[in-house]
Amino acid sequence: MKATEILSKIKTYLGEDTADIVENIEQSQVVELAQAKLDNGTVLEAEAFEAGNEIFILTDDEKVAVPVGEYTMEDGQILVVSEEGLIGEIKSAEQEEEVEASEEVEEQLEEEVEAKYATKEELAEVKSLVEEIKQMIEKKEEMSEVEEQVKEELSETPATEAITHNPEPKKQVNLKFAQNRKQGTIDRVMQKLINN
Repeated sequence: MKATEILSKIKTYLGEDTADIVENIEQSQVVELAQAKLDNGTVLEAEAFEAGNEIFILTDDEKVAVPVGEYTMEDGQILVVSEEGLIGEIKSAEQEEEVEASEEVEEQLEEEVEAKYATKEELAEVKSLVEEIKQMIEKKEEMSEVEEQVKEELSETPATEAITHNPEPKKQVNLKFAQNRKQGTIDRVMQKLINN
């Protein structure tokens, strides 16, 4: 075989191999995005409708991140967006019914309490206690919000402030040992070191 024939065979093999590789890469990079509609007809798109995934509103021109809030979907589920463009959670209609049922139970309990405590004074006491408990819960929530704000502020400020140097004034030391003896070289050096 000639060198040109060998080269053309290598090119055909490489050409077929690279086309297969490119095709495999393109197939692996294709991501299927799920779409769903809100009850008002708006089309939403996400990789999967699960908590933590990004979610967008499809328009004719572009994709727009879904604003924070709660949205009712066509199938009755409630989509909660906690951060702009991120799914916080998806509540089922059953969960909403459970919340409504718990509110009904709370109302029934209040009615039972009212029936038990027939006198106005006792009823007023119970209501004041309920109000105090509600206020305590609200204060606790406010305190947790304040704690979070304080933590954020503390994380933004530096841990320590810069320390400036404030040296003490030099003190004059006069040693008077053996005053009458003749000073040697070491004595003169030490005297200069001490006085400067």
